[in-house]
Amino acid sequence: MNRLQNKITVITGGNSGIGYGIAEAFSKEGALGTITGRNSETLHNAVASLGNNFIGIPGDVTNNDNLENIFQKTFDKFGKIDVVVVNAGGIVDGVPMGTISEVTEESYNKYMDLNLKSAYFTVQKSLPYLNDGASVILIGSSAAHRAAPGMAVYSAAKAAIISLAKGLSLDLLSRKIRVNALSPGSIDTPVFEKLVPQEHLKQVKQMWIDITPAGRQGVPSDIGNAAVFLASDESSFIVGTEILSDGGMTNISLMK
Repeated sequence: MNRLQNKITVITGGNSGIGYGIAEAFSKEGALGTITGRNSETLHNAVASLGNNFIGIPGDVTNNDNLENIFQKTFDKFGKIDVVVVNAGGIVDGVPMGTISEVTEESYNKYMDLNLKSAYFTVQKSLPYLNDGASVILIGSSAAHRAAPGMAVYSAAKAAIISLAKGLSLDLLSRKIRVNALSPGSIDTPVFEKLVPQEHLKQVKQMWIDITPAGRQGVPSDIGNAAVFLASDESSFIVGTEILSDGGMTNISLMK
């Protein structure tokens, strides 16, 4: 239970959902550090649940000054940073997804800003504070591999994240900083309640279960456990690649 003992980590969007699942798994393995989020209430509650291992720094990852503040304050508090989990992303509040005939330029920009641009600059702003030999984990999505109605912009952003893991690893070879992507499939988090009316929620979740070979939706701890591996020295020979944690949904076809 000490695979991340004394490793200092920054987890963006660590206040809820997948990000909190990662923070919880890291804490159990001895990591210390910072979680971030835009919602002060959920950030406070998450820090309280994690105990003394993590501090919370509010911030918007689409704002470069906020990113600079997050890494500066973490470094000032802990004296180093060993792991960065670039998790913040997903649905843009109040901005519906849609087909190419429905998406406006403003909506496109907001989805790309949150799911691609912010990831790139999160890594860039971390570099002055990162230890040589650090691990950077970009949270992708199985959506990068599977087209779904109305999700072309989001899927394209996540496909770019997987490409970034390769390119940024090459850029950072001289510092032995590893960049990898971790791509969840369908994970049971509160995001479903933002996307699906309550009366259809059970039906939609069952649909995801039906197309997942593992026979269930994932839970945040599934992604947390995979992230622990990528953050630890056990994965020191894994560079510039993607791990799919999706219950087999991408690579196994259920023929019925």
